[in-house]
Amino acid sequence: MANERIRKHIARIAAQLMYERTETEYFTAKRKAARQLGIDSRFHPKDLPSNAEIRDEVQILAWMHEGEARHENLKAMRLLALKYLRALRRFHPALIGSVLTGYIRKGSDIDIHVFSDQIAAVTMVLDDLGVRYETERKRIVKHDEERVFNHVHAADRHEVELTVYPEDKIGYAFKSSITGKAIERATLPQFEAFLAAEYPGIDLEDACAEDEGIDAYDLYRLLLLPLENVKQHPRYHPEGDALYHSLQVFERAREARPWDEELLLAALLHDVGKAIDPSDHAGAAVLALEDAVLPRTAFLIAHHMDAQAIRNGTLGQRARRRLAASEYYDDLMLLRDLDDAGRVPGAVVGTIEEAFEYLRSLGDDTAFA
Repeated sequence: MANERIRKHIARIAAQLMYERTETEYFTAKRKAARQLGIDSRFHPKDLPSNAEIRDEVQILAWMHEGEARHENLKAMRLLALKYLRALRRFHPALIGSVLTGYIRKGSDIDIHVFSDQIAAVTMVLDDLGVRYETERKRIVKHDEERVFNHVHAADRHEVELTVYPEDKIGYAFKSSITGKAIERATLPQFEAFLAAEYPGIDLEDACAEDEGIDAYDLYRLLLLPLENVKQHPRYHPEGDALYHSLQVFERAREARPWDEELLLAALLHDVGKAIDPSDHAGAAVLALEDAVLPRTAFLIAHHMDAQAIRNGTLGQRARRRLAASEYYDDLMLLRDLDDAGRVPGAVVGTIEEAFEYLRSLGDDTAFA
């Protein structure tokens, strides 16, 4: 199959699969791309595009879809990486991967190697940072050799993956799956020097201080993630947990009012109080979101249960007249309908980050420091 045109076609299909996060492994993406072209039974591994060729095609897609915003996103990810390298400095951290090289794509995370014989010592740093995280012990068999990797997945403004190696691996030369050569890596001093060269004139201390300020989406994420563990009564919520429900309501809102950022936020965040105070989840949500949403969004969240009472005929006449007099009344009743529609078992929804990406594309006026 020594046909350069077909090779290029495979690279483009594989890149599309990886950019869209359908596949995360280069070899699997190549095989699937070859299969789509009906030539999987005739290829020789050396005839397939290299990992580097696919990586370059991924970058072309990233530029096409993300444009200049990719520069700012990469810079923000690098500053967040610096924050983690500094916080974890006693574990000899080293930044690797796309945030260092600049080859980020949709869904890229920040990859950092740390070295400690006690994974709990590493997670204590994350506890001090107030970051939610999960640990993973991953067993991989390659070339008949079993290896076990310890990962810590931190949910910050961008996803951060820490791979924890034993301390005796500090000087080990890790190899790239793309080139087969030693991977590009940067220790804290090396990365600080790299940032100073890459962004002339940047004051790292000021930049990091700015990055420490929480913005609205950080808060939204912190409030939404616990909803995955909030199980709901199957009679009223046959779809499952409160996060899945919230993402469904967001999708229904996007279909109804794709331009209406304030309504979309209300749809996504209306139930965040269920993980705080189930007895008054609407009130708890408004309190938690104070100053992080605009008044219209706050009104819709505060009164979405009143709208249910209106539908049920159980809300008092005085309260009903007061709500009906609001300029947001029609929006409130629409949210009620969307809330009811977002209860379908097995419905396809996006992720929290995909919802945030869409909201940001509308223009975010709710960031706060």
